[in-house]
Amino acid sequence: MRRRHLLGCLAALPLAQALGRPGIVQRPLVRVIVDNDFAGDPDGLVALAHQLLAPATRTVLVTVSALDPKLARMAGLDPERTARDGARRARELLRLAGPGPRPPVVADGAARAIVDAALRDDPLPLVLACGGPLTNVAAALRLWPAIAERMRLVWIGGTAAGDDSTEYNLATDVAAARFVLEETRIPVLQIPAEEYRSFQVSVATLNNEVAPISPLARWLVDQYRHLPPFVHLGGTLTFGDSPLVTATAFDPGATPFTTRSVAGREIRMAHSLDPQLNFADFIALLRAHARRA
Repeated sequence: MRRRHLLGCLAALPLAQALGRPGIVQRPLVRVIVDNDFAGDPDGLVALAHQLLAPATRTVLVTVSALDPKLARMAGLDPERTARDGARRARELLRLAGPGPRPPVVADGAARAIVDAALRDDPLPLVLACGGPLTNVAAALRLWPAIAERMRLVWIGGTAAGDDSTEYNLATDVAAARFVLEETRIPVLQIPAEEYRSFQVSVATLNNEVAPISPLARWLVDQYRHLPPFVHLGGTLTFGDSPLVTATAFDPGATPFTTRSVAGREIRMAHSLDPQLNFADFIALLRAHARRA
């Protein structure tokens, strides 16, 4: 067959069929520890599901922090049990994610589990993706300070404007945040409130487009049907922890940043993230997961 005719035939076929492969192959580029307070706003569970489905990352550990005691009491929850309740929800999500290796989920002993994961030899670099207060991260770095050289931290928290008093993740454990940011040398990419609050999804989209995709998608949407009283329902809901996936599973160019000086060292602060890119990727991965199930 002449070359020009062959190229014409290939052009008439879907790309995957023309190449004789099911699609572009992705392999994990980083290992990820996911740390979050899963008993609170369901956006942490959404981000965990996205992280588990993302082919460019391998989730090796899930650790769970407690809710702010004041907010836990407001929601009628026992503050001493919120970490374990969050762990239960994370394990339920893992079951819905289907067969295959499941990362351990740890509430009690989270700091030790983070240290053990950081000390494990592996050719893939390690990222600790924290979508809640830095309580577990600080405890792990206090327990074994040298792990700061074996991983980097992506943290949802604080503000770009510097008015951090009302930002939940920082205010819940100010001492932990100050220790991690000011007294350790772990590389940090901070995703401030001005960025993560822009990751909005309409309630209509969740009900009509996300929930029908699969049992996993339906379970995630169901978590928003029983929101704690400190989460206010409007026409949209915030997928505020989803930038963790942008920063770990996408090309670095998807996470522009500036640097600021904190206690004599540089902290990277993300800006200009693209919520639509993140959401489109999540929906595509949910649909692919549904086809495999």
